[in-house]
Amino acid sequence: MARPADLKRERMHLRLDAKVKGKLERAAAYEETNVSDFVLANALAAAERVISSHESVTLSAKDWDVFYDALINPPPPNETLKKAARRYRERMGG
Repeated sequence: MARPADLKRERMHLRLDAKVKGKLERAAAYEETNVSDFVLANALAAAERVISSHESVTLSAKDWDVFYDALINPPPPNETLKKAARRYRERMGG
């Protein structure tokens, strides 16, 4: 199991003006935490939102039904797909 000292080894340095620093300190105080933990928690939450927005797809109910139907009842392969499958097999030695 990792020791607490092993968990936080990386550093990040930020340059900011006094007004921004003061605002972060004030917000951290309201949350009863230190500035580092406040900034880290909020930056991590923002990073998770950004990653999620780029790495997930949300479908409407109608779009989900169309997608699901295509998975369950796929259309027969067209000629373009058949050619792509042949090229793939040739490249993979199959």
